[in-house]
Amino acid sequence: MKVPFASFDVMHGEIKDKITGAFEAVYSRGWFIQGEECTRFEEEYASYCGAEHCVGVATGLDAIYLILRAMDIGAGDEVIVPSNTFIATALAVSYAGAVPVFVEPVPDNYNIDVTKIEEKITDKTKAVIAVHLQGRTADMDAINAVGQKYGLKVIEDAAQSHGAEYKGKRTGALADAAAFSFYPGKNLGALGDGGCVTTSDSALADKVRALGNYGSDYKYHHIYQGTNSRLDEIQAAFLRVKLTCLDRWNERRRQIAKKYLAEIHNPLIKLPPASTKEYMHVYHVFAIRCDRRDELEQYLRDKGVGTVKHYPVPMHLQEAYRCLDIKKGSLPIAEEISRTILSIPMYYGMTDEQTAYVIESLNGFA
Repeated sequence: MKVPFASFDVMHGEIKDKITGAFEAVYSRGWFIQGEECTRFEEEYASYCGAEHCVGVATGLDAIYLILRAMDIGAGDEVIVPSNTFIATALAVSYAGAVPVFVEPVPDNYNIDVTKIEEKITDKTKAVIAVHLQGRTADMDAINAVGQKYGLKVIEDAAQSHGAEYKGKRTGALADAAAFSFYPGKNLGALGDGGCVTTSDSALADKVRALGNYGSDYKYHHIYQGTNSRLDEIQAAFLRVKLTCLDRWNERRRQIAKKYLAEIHNPLIKLPPASTKEYMHVYHVFAIRCDRRDELEQYLRDKGVGTVKHYPVPMHLQEAYRCLDIKKGSLPIAEEISRTILSIPMYYGMTDEQTAYVIESLNGFA
């Protein structure tokens, strides 16, 4: 049996007519930037998240960058980020002119270890970015408490957590502002690049919108040195269709995860945390760990099971961040996760037979 790491076939098959209709509506209207579809998606997604405002932007990376710019964070400032995340989180800090300061994760859930944040705070620290990695929220009450104690802004990197909940509240409304990516592989994915910022701070939302529109608050009037980062009408129309299905798609992911967690019984394999009422997981990926990760990866490949390593080289050891002069061994938890992590198939449309085959294959690894 072949089980791809991910597939859009079932998902897109179910909504093909609606997606086609959305395209035709935009095409016929002849308005492709900052029009009705984007406005309506922003309203609908803000409501979905429980935030007052949503601002569509071009990418998830831009979303973080524009939040930082809107918060006047830049040269000479430091921003705390997890040591274990996709590099875009740190790149946004660098683009803003600030310096990313890495804090190690909790090994069992991969998110930033709140107990290690305070030791990294200096008089240059201006914000903490809490990444909801893999679809599980970070410990936001504790992170917000640190932010309040030290006068820091708290930002959610919610790029992997569309629809996830923390103590009954959805991501996007758990901090001063949140950044989302709508890259096609996300739980809520466009058919191209896209992203947004959610916040309940009206002034921040207005500034993000202006910064992403050449620094303009109205046509040909520029109050900031901005950039061009806007969510296309066509992508907004597609996202509006998909948003109506998101909770159902996420529930199917949780069902697959529940089966994995209950039936994978291999002492060589460490499983991720289960979804709970307090931490409602959406399993953007289902990442396992194994000390013999590369052998396991090849074994699964031979079995026809697709996998991806999220992420094989930690940020501080990437060539891009050699400038920070962080030596190998300085962030051992991030390095250990990078050495042992392997994501297995997890997507809407995955059948019970495919799920059972992945479980059988993993249990057979020796």
